[in-house]
Amino acid sequence: MNASTDRVDPALVAGNRRQLAGYRAEHFLWEVKEGVGTITLNRPDRKNPLTFDSYAELRDLFGQLKYATDVHAVVVTGAGGNFCSGGDVHEIIGPLVKLQAPELLMFTRMTGDLVKTMRACPQPIISAIDGVCAGAGAIVAMASDLRLGTARSKTAFLFNRVGLAGCDMGACAMLPRIIGQGRASELLYTGRSLGGEEGERWGFFNRLCTPEALLEEAQKLASQLCEGPTFANGITKTMLHQEWAMTLEQAIESEAQAQALCMLTQDFTRAYEAFVAKQKPKFEGN
Repeated sequence: MNASTDRVDPALVAGNRRQLAGYRAEHFLWEVKEGVGTITLNRPDRKNPLTFDSYAELRDLFGQLKYATDVHAVVVTGAGGNFCSGGDVHEIIGPLVKLQAPELLMFTRMTGDLVKTMRACPQPIISAIDGVCAGAGAIVAMASDLRLGTARSKTAFLFNRVGLAGCDMGACAMLPRIIGQGRASELLYTGRSLGGEEGERWGFFNRLCTPEALLEEAQKLASQLCEGPTFANGITKTMLHQEWAMTLEQAIESEAQAQALCMLTQDFTRAYEAFVAKQKPKFEGN
């Protein structure tokens, strides 16, 4: 334990800090290496669709990440040259048409909770998107902090194509903030695919990579984030999310409080001392 942990009551630590490198995922692949957690949706024969089980497990894992001490950035990718084809037609869509309102609301709240936990966990999330990225897969990409794509990626918010509204899992709130109101409206009304190069121009993708280098580039970016002041990165993510609903005056005051808190960290002192010594700071996340 480090010095800051030694000062904390063990019962508080036990309830609020945990290691997730040893977590055994049941419905996707999970690996932690040098602070980077990688989620691989692993049903390549069906282009990696989500099921009731994988929705719930993803929701729960992102919820646990709030307390993880050994994961400082997360990469989400798909196996077999595709990201995610959305909800499984046979395992989700078929059963949904037989349910009544209370159970349908249970499902839609569960899917929304996945987005909530993705936004609430302090770790930056990077989606590495190749091939098909549709429906709920497009939502997972949208809910990530950063998106790397390929020229052959095809992102589609397909909800209206199956008789549903485009207001799914926060799409009407988040997508316009990423690509603009008009462009988001086009995608949500038509359900058409957004190609990789167009997605980069629109700002949906931070950059494009070759398919062969995509995962490596995403994990490299995640590693760079892990080398930074991870506590401060978590504050940045929190403020980027919370300030959507604030006035400018509220945002400035909230940032003043958040930045003052970061100034109390040892990482802030380390950065100053490294600058004085003309060295690169070695951040430890405290």
